[in-house]
Amino acid sequence: MTGPGGRRPGVIRLFLGGDVMTGRGIDQILAHPGDPVLFEGYMTSALGYVDLAERRTRPLPRGVAHDYVWGALIDEFQSRRPDLRLINLETAVTVSDDAAPKGINYRMNPANGPVLAAAGINGCMLANNHVLDWGASGLAETLATLDAAGIGHAGAGRTGAEAAAPLILAAPQGARAIVVAIGCGSSGIPQHWAATAQSPGVALVPEDPAAAVAAVRRSLGAIRSPGDILAISVHWGGNWGYEIPPSQRMIAHALIDEAGATIVYGHSSHHPKAVELHRGRPILYGCGDLLNDYEGIAGHEQFRGNLALAWFADIEAATGALAALDMVPFRIEGFRLVRPDAEEIAWIGRTMQRECGRVGRGVSVTDGGALRLLAG
Repeated sequence: MTGPGGRRPGVIRLFLGGDVMTGRGIDQILAHPGDPVLFEGYMTSALGYVDLAERRTRPLPRGVAHDYVWGALIDEFQSRRPDLRLINLETAVTVSDDAAPKGINYRMNPANGPVLAAAGINGCMLANNHVLDWGASGLAETLATLDAAGIGHAGAGRTGAEAAAPLILAAPQGARAIVVAIGCGSSGIPQHWAATAQSPGVALVPEDPAAAVAAVRRSLGAIRSPGDILAISVHWGGNWGYEIPPSQRMIAHALIDEAGATIVYGHSSHHPKAVELHRGRPILYGCGDLLNDYEGIAGHEQFRGNLALAWFADIEAATGALAALDMVPFRIEGFRLVRPDAEEIAWIGRTMQRECGRVGRGVSVTDGGALRLLAG
């Protein structure tokens, strides 16, 4: 007997998406493009990223439907039917002109907010290095837009308490998912973005196991009950490279051993990184970008950053144990997710087999083209 999406009874299915950057170039092809002005040394208008993508592939449509960017992922959702859908939203949702002097600033017009709802997103992780790209006013508008749409969020807020507050989501079978989002300076989050009792910002923690565990424990307080799924989102590390620093492994292990994490959900790298199982709990060290406007930008071709993975974790509701972890490949083309070809599936399969093997885990490629973490 199987339940929704082919899973067995008693399993909660989570969708975990990496960095979603629906601002800048992507915002310009949506139904309500915002002000395209940029303050980058390389580009002064977001329309320039549209132009780069068109030179790389083909002319892009304008004024696209809300579900356009998700492309083939919508079909995957209909097939797999995840119970909860989480992403790391790496763009401010705002019309603010208060650009942070940091070189790269992402913003999406709040009128394009329905793009997130079109994918059925339940929760946006905000403890990252772009949520304050357009200042405190941009953050406030981002939070208000998500609240108005009924989309949960964690990791940033108007105060330190709000930034640290966990996101609580109802799951089937009476289960709950509690999501805590933290960010580390190694991802590029400036220290002065840390939220305080009086100022807005992100839940920024030192890159230290004890500090990370303490931050999560403070966030949780006494709200966790037996049977709750605890997903801890961590924005950490650089954008390129497969190496996993020892500090990240120490933090991830401590979050499982001492904070009771069911799953550690890491992101920041522009490409997927290894998955480890620690005491039966998965650690996703880097989910990779899910959506970006990088088509036509030269550099780092060896990482094939146009290939994305959609992560589906099946969790046993009764025990919190991992029942299955599938990684479904996509290609970002025309600012949307499309199915990859056989060569691309084979390449990302080999890459994940190599990287996961370094932390003691095997990966297989299914007949349907998905990657599956091996239990043994």
